[in-house]
Amino acid sequence: MTIIFSIITVVLLSISVWQIAKIFEVSNLGKKKDDSQVANHKDNDLQGKLMFAFLVFIYLVTIFSFVSYTKVLLPESASEHGVTYDSLFFISFALIMFVQIITQALLHYFSYKYRGLKNTKATFITHNNRLEFIWTIIPAIVLFGLILYGMTTWSQIMNFEEDEDALVIELYAQQWNWKARYAGNDNVLGDANVRFLNDYDGRNTVGIDSSDPNGLDDIVVTQEFHLPVNRKVIFKFRSQDVLHSAYMPHFRAQMNCVPGMITQFSFTPTVTSEEMRQNADVVDKVTRINKIRYDKSQELIAKGEESLEPYQFDYLLLCAKICGASHYN
Repeated sequence: MTIIFSIITVVLLSISVWQIAKIFEVSNLGKKKDDSQVANHKDNDLQGKLMFAFLVFIYLVTIFSFVSYTKVLLPESASEHGVTYDSLFFISFALIMFVQIITQALLHYFSYKYRGLKNTKATFITHNNRLEFIWTIIPAIVLFGLILYGMTTWSQIMNFEEDEDALVIELYAQQWNWKARYAGNDNVLGDANVRFLNDYDGRNTVGIDSSDPNGLDDIVVTQEFHLPVNRKVIFKFRSQDVLHSAYMPHFRAQMNCVPGMITQFSFTPTVTSEEMRQNADVVDKVTRINKIRYDKSQELIAKGEESLEPYQFDYLLLCAKICGASHYN
């Protein structure tokens, strides 16, 4: 109720301020305007040149960002479907970048070229049917192609069939914790429910239903789980408390974990951890991280504290919701 009253108060205050502003605007009608507050030709010339200078500035910042920050991007995909996903991602962003460069250049250049100058008269044009047609139809065709490409890619990734040879793993989300449950020799996960969490003196940490024989051989791990390379893995996602999002960035896989329901996603890993550690981008990233950790360790040692262990690359399971990056820890 307090939130509702607060929202109503903010809305009413906003309306009041708006009405007061309108009253001041009406009260100033008919008054002689101060010419010093009106932009003159010198102001227009300066603003036009500043617009062009800002165009140069944002392009320099863009180039700097590409050079400096592409080092933190993900390496090549470690899953079969990730190649298709990365292609869609690259094409979409390349197109966006191309259009952005052209439109920004035209916007700032025209602001400079057609700035208000003394003895310069503007040309009055009502409309241009051909121009309107071009800048409406071309973006519509391009967007339709992107949407169609995206839907096709989505279908290829998400429309998977149950595979008897696939490994079945459940990822169970809790606040600040993940648990993985492997289907046993039968490769079938037993039924589970939060109502059974306290069974076996609190040792039933994912709520396996003891009346379902399929769950008797299930294996629960809490620190790390392992995936076989070149074998499809079907993930079943559950959440004990709130909405989580299981995110495995190197496999280009992400799926929400929703309390009260089971969601699923499947992919085939194609690159082992050891192979990914040999990847040039990963080697460079690990080297840079360990340089930072070494410098920090020297500070800790000087204070009489323990130094940091060297970092080694491992695949990560993150939570992409508000739990933050430390959820996987």
